[in-house]
Amino acid sequence: MPEVLVDGLETVWQHLRVVRPTALGREWHVAKVVQPERMRTGPAALAVAWRMPVQHSWPCAPRGMEGFIERAAQALWKKFGPLDPQAVLMGPLDSGSRDPFFKGLASNLRGRTLQLFGARPAADAESQDPEKPTLYCMVGPTGLFAGMISPREANGFYPGGTKFIRQEGEETISRAGAKIAEALHWLRLYRPALRSASHWLELGASPGGMTSELLRRKYRVIAVDRAPLDPRLRGTPGLRFYLQDTRTWNAPSGTALDAILCDMNGPAEESLQAVLRQLPVLKKGGLVIFTVKTAGVFSVADSAVLIERLHHLVQAVGLGQVAVTHLTYNRREFTAVWEKV
Repeated sequence: MPEVLVDGLETVWQHLRVVRPTALGREWHVAKVVQPERMRTGPAALAVAWRMPVQHSWPCAPRGMEGFIERAAQALWKKFGPLDPQAVLMGPLDSGSRDPFFKGLASNLRGRTLQLFGARPAADAESQDPEKPTLYCMVGPTGLFAGMISPREANGFYPGGTKFIRQEGEETISRAGAKIAEALHWLRLYRPALRSASHWLELGASPGGMTSELLRRKYRVIAVDRAPLDPRLRGTPGLRFYLQDTRTWNAPSGTALDAILCDMNGPAEESLQAVLRQLPVLKKGGLVIFTVKTAGVFSVADSAVLIERLHHLVQAVGLGQVAVTHLTYNRREFTAVWEKV
């Protein structure tokens, strides 16, 4: 669970009827879940960013333990080798730690384990089939935890979550570009990436961080905001910008969109209404990627109620839910994806 949502921990435990939970670090917990079918609903769907069944564990202190890598690799091969996972991926329990020890240990353990398993159908996280099981293994100061699960069920291709995408330097307009990049990577759990030249509408686009990321991917973008875009975007091929209020702006006649993106601040239901006004020009099968802002919502349970309310609104006008999650670049907000049916 992301550290920013840890105040919702007890709510999630109650929702899942968890027994014997144990904290493994700032964001990691191991627990017996009595009702795992509820992992995709309510507060658990929001607050649990990545999940893995613990089918093999070795409580120990790996740091300084002689022969840890060999013993761990042999145990993983004996337990999971016959199950033929599509990939073998390892990660540290605390990926944000400045201590490089467990990141290096995970890498070395994966190397030795792959010597035993042999070449896998998916050579790395990016080439996985979202629906086929992968052997994931997490290592940290409290030991080793491993299990097989598909990336879609785990809610991320990488051990421990989605791909962290760093954006820095003079060309970076805002960190929002990294947010949409991460969202598009996560969305590949559910559908292939949109083709080049796909037509996007971004509502509330200023200063242009997300717009610039979409343009970098060769998408065509209509951007709308009352505030101007960063001057560096002026004249960019594939971009049309309207300096107008999203609440009253209408798409030009003949527009046909593949996706609508909205990361506007303010009440979520008010922002959603601006999106729903544009549904007539969204193609069948087109996507809505919507950041659910939770200003004035003070708990994970209340956030779940808010998102359920939004789902009812979009279902009434012909949108179906694809997924909702909390991403690395989300603070106390969530990313929802809907599809026009």
